[in-house]
Amino acid sequence: MFKKILIANRGEIACRVIKSARKMGIQTVAIYSDADRNALHVQMADEAVHIGPPPANQSYIVIDKVMEAIRQTGAEAVHPGYGFLSENRKFAEALEAEGVAFIGPPSGAIESMGDKITSKKIAKEAGVSTVPGYMGLIADADEAVKISGEIGYPVMIKASAGGGGKGMRIAWNDQEAREGFESSKNEAANSFGDDRIFIEKFVTQPRHIEIQVLADQHGNCVYLHERECSIQRRNQKVIEEAPSPFLDPETRKAMGEQACALARAVGYTSAGTVEFIVDGDRNFYFLEMNTRLQVEHPVTELITGVDLVEQMIRVANGEALPFRQDDLTINGWAMESRLYAEDPYRNFLPSIGRLTRYRPPVEGPTQGGGIVRNDTGVYEGGEISMYYDPMIAKLCTWGQTRDAAIEEMRLALDTFEVEGIGHNLPFCAAVMDHPKFVSGDITTAFIAEEFPEGFDGVSLPEPMLRKVAAAAAAMNRVAEIRRTRVSGRMDNHERMVGDDWVVVLQGQEYPVAVQADRGGATVAFADGAAMRVESDWTPGQTLARLLVDGEPLVLKVGRLSGGYRLRLRGADLKVHVRSPRQAELARLMPEKLPPDTSKLLLCPMPGLMVKLSVAEGDEVFEGQALCTVEAMKMENILRAEKKGVVKSINAEIGGSLMVDDVIMEFE
Repeated sequence: MFKKILIANRGEIACRVIKSARKMGIQTVAIYSDADRNALHVQMADEAVHIGPPPANQSYIVIDKVMEAIRQTGAEAVHPGYGFLSENRKFAEALEAEGVAFIGPPSGAIESMGDKITSKKIAKEAGVSTVPGYMGLIADADEAVKISGEIGYPVMIKASAGGGGKGMRIAWNDQEAREGFESSKNEAANSFGDDRIFIEKFVTQPRHIEIQVLADQHGNCVYLHERECSIQRRNQKVIEEAPSPFLDPETRKAMGEQACALARAVGYTSAGTVEFIVDGDRNFYFLEMNTRLQVEHPVTELITGVDLVEQMIRVANGEALPFRQDDLTINGWAMESRLYAEDPYRNFLPSIGRLTRYRPPVEGPTQGGGIVRNDTGVYEGGEISMYYDPMIAKLCTWGQTRDAAIEEMRLALDTFEVEGIGHNLPFCAAVMDHPKFVSGDITTAFIAEEFPEGFDGVSLPEPMLRKVAAAAAAMNRVAEIRRTRVSGRMDNHERMVGDDWVVVLQGQEYPVAVQADRGGATVAFADGAAMRVESDWTPGQTLARLLVDGEPLVLKVGRLSGGYRLRLRGADLKVHVRSPRQAELARLMPEKLPPDTSKLLLCPMPGLMVKLSVAEGDEVFEGQALCTVEAMKMENILRAEKKGVVKSINAEIGGSLMVDDVIMEFE
């Protein structure tokens, strides 16, 4: 077995590989850029080598720098993770020439399958059903528009060397095809050093289901069942699960066998994923093959018990797979929520900065009989950089059934504390409660259809609202009792805590009576219903774990004047607990209105101004592109919300922008 391996990556996947290597008794080498000098993967590895400035094209994807780190440390093998050089044939060949093992497939398989244009041709020649499209190279935007029109809108514009949603756009008309081609080409060049683009028909209402394969150097190939990855935003997966709630055993077997046949056709070894789109009649079509470990591999590990990273290392060492297809049964259900530094209240735009609080849920078995796992590459006090993708963590849960796995995820998301940056945790929580998701009736259009105006929080249903009201009343009782015991009181000024309160939240008032005892409190509502609340929460704690009528409820708690900021299940609530007289007076208070920003274009995220599409004095129309801001390797086109005239432009190309910086003013 290898004594030392180098991880040619960063972030959570580098930390993930280090964990398996450590379990196997293998020493690890991390590489890092200036921006990652204090990163978690650097702290976890046995050795670390600096390889350059923050931009990936000057550090993590420079093959010569990685090779020098290998020579410097004497690493015998390299795990590439995902992204960066993981599907780069030249990197695999450089390692082979150096006599260093590549913990991945042969360079020939990378060349055949890693390139999406070539892979589709091979799949078609092998009799695999593929989506209609143009597989040749596209010279410019004019040709892209012509080809798109011939295929028929909508079309998918994709980077040949792409992955992770980078270099990918959906176009519904000529204008979007032109803009999408240019943005995809730029993103592909910046992220992968390869700006080749292809176009295919965008199949509406599909499911995205992928098969995990694992093959050794002795001719053995197995599939580890499927992952449902249909919950996507901008073609980037957000929620994944295994198995799929849609497949039947026959379709699962057919997809698995076809995936293995494709892998064998190109001499594939190591872990890989064959992605399919599946229609409502369970017809499936080859999409692409990822010749690397997938981001969402933990859900497969949770339902099969197989450590995929360990098996990749063993395969690279020449070992045979220790199991056969019949050994790989499905045990229970697993969910993964990708926690991104993207602000859902600002249309999911990137958010950078310092993690002032980062407290994930405890990993391992849960009280409900499930399992929690959190793959991460950050820590409290660390920074989210603008130079790399915005992933913070991958929160995974396992349960005996799909419903159990979802419930475990709900509690885990409510327990996860992240402060200091915008993040999509509330959105992930909202998905877990969405009726269509709970039913399993989902497609890749789920987010676009169910959140067409973006995400602006969740309105809790009445039963949950009453639980929160009861919890807040009980918590307020604890806080009030503490306030009566403050030291330094004036003599003969004993403060009494009443039983009657009015809880105000989400625009509703709940008059309640609170009767406390040593075990908790009973909260009675005006309609005669009562709830029992039990908790060991004390004022000042930012997380409250409660039992309300015997069912667990987890709240993130912040202090407000006269109440609390409570967050759960994707909702962010201002909760006021007042005496009846205070509630009466509060109803008379005027509501404060937000400032008028209708004539301003505000920067929605920190980034770099890369393009100005208008000039001062120009008349603009609704939907017209105004400028392009780049952040976290993604180009974001900001558009006019209504017709107007540009009065002034306060930004310049190449300039850095912060959140809410005024880019333009309109007359």
